[in-house]
Amino acid sequence: MAGGGFTGGTHLKRAHLYEYRITGYFIVACIVAALGGSLFGYDLGVSGGVTSMDDFLKEFFPKVYRRKQEHLHETDYCKYDNQILTLFTSSLYFAGLISTFAASYVTRNYGRRASILVGSVSFFLGAVFNAAAVNIWMLIIGRILLGIGIGFGNQAVPLYLSEISPAKIRGAVNQLFQLTTCLGILIANLINSGTEKIHPWGWRLSLGLATVPALLMFVGGIFLPETPNSLVEQGRLEEGRKVLEKIRGTVRVEAEFEDLIEASQAAQAIKHPFKNLLERKNRPQLVLGALGIPAFQQLTGMNSILFYAPVIFQSLGFGSGAALYSSVITGGALVLAALLSMAFVDKFGRRFFFLEAGAEMIIYMIAVSVTLALKFGQGKTLSKEIGIFLVVVICLFVFAYGRSWGPLGCFDSAVFPGVTLSSQIRNLLAVWWIDYHYELLHLLPLARNEASSNRGSLSSVAKSLVLEEDSGSR
Repeated sequence: MAGGGFTGGTHLKRAHLYEYRITGYFIVACIVAALGGSLFGYDLGVSGGVTSMDDFLKEFFPKVYRRKQEHLHETDYCKYDNQILTLFTSSLYFAGLISTFAASYVTRNYGRRASILVGSVSFFLGAVFNAAAVNIWMLIIGRILLGIGIGFGNQAVPLYLSEISPAKIRGAVNQLFQLTTCLGILIANLINSGTEKIHPWGWRLSLGLATVPALLMFVGGIFLPETPNSLVEQGRLEEGRKVLEKIRGTVRVEAEFEDLIEASQAAQAIKHPFKNLLERKNRPQLVLGALGIPAFQQLTGMNSILFYAPVIFQSLGFGSGAALYSSVITGGALVLAALLSMAFVDKFGRRFFFLEAGAEMIIYMIAVSVTLALKFGQGKTLSKEIGIFLVVVICLFVFAYGRSWGPLGCFDSAVFPGVTLSSQIRNLLAVWWIDYHYELLHLLPLARNEASSNRGSLSSVAKSLVLEEDSGSR
């Protein structure tokens, strides 16, 4: 399971007595742990850019490259329709899904810090394999290792941040994972825009630089403290109290420490957590928190935009360089949105952002769909004005997502009862990975096909409508 996870609001009986100071030690621990988000973000940004680079396509996907050259002046989705290319992109997400269950066991039995270290090592090895690849199978092995690394990181990092943060600022600290993910995407897009000009090995540099955040996370992880929650869960009470005093910057932690002990005892009293998860009293959290919200978060189609942004912009008629620059703009919008969400979520609440930004997302998706239906396909070339309009609308869509369903769709220990948190987070991550894999493996190849491009756009609108209707009913 995903580790003790007994930080739920149901056990904060003495929360009004908690004392804490924001110390340098706490800040450094948060930054190091949040680097796990940069692994995911960097891969999302860099892989989409690399698959649009001619040098990469010539070496591993010559058929795609030839098709791309033959239709250089045509806006044709089909030039990127290749099953092996799809396997390259989706293998990471399948590996992430499978590794989530192993990460769950490691996180609970050996601590959150152990999963962070395992994830950073696996991601580092995957980046090395990809940068040194001489055939497609080396690329896929590298992608699988990257997926394992991200699976471990996504399991442990949000939980780690939640457990070391004071209750009053937990909402903002939890969003550090989303912020570093967005920064990773932006940095990857900036790197791609530069390495695209380095022939013929620029793509290797883009993929190889993924070792940097992995190395930083590993070195920092060696010095990270284990969370007090995990130490208490393992019966190391004295050590847990000392760590709690250190990260809170005060020795007056009796109230919070007593709550941790009671929450741990309540969690350990549940012999069959997954069976307990199905009890009537836990169904709202199961349906909405662990299944519904993460599923709808993925079904917005945002993952496809992030991963395939350069390819999408190229298909709309932009050149390779212009497509990468457009991706930089969308990445920047995502970072700004994450900062905005961090600043105001505790003031306005999550539901406000879900509804307000969600309504915007519907409007923007309809605008893109209608424009593509009327102006795109059948060999038509988009005008410069239409191209700029689509970039602006996509950026607005990204900005809306980045302050609502992106950061706020992630798990928060306040949503789940403490005794079910470890089960809930595994379900949540499984939903994430299943939808990532399905969307990138099945839906995008369909959307690339010129004959079905309009259906793909309308399907995205339908998903958004379902998503917002669900959030509005809460």
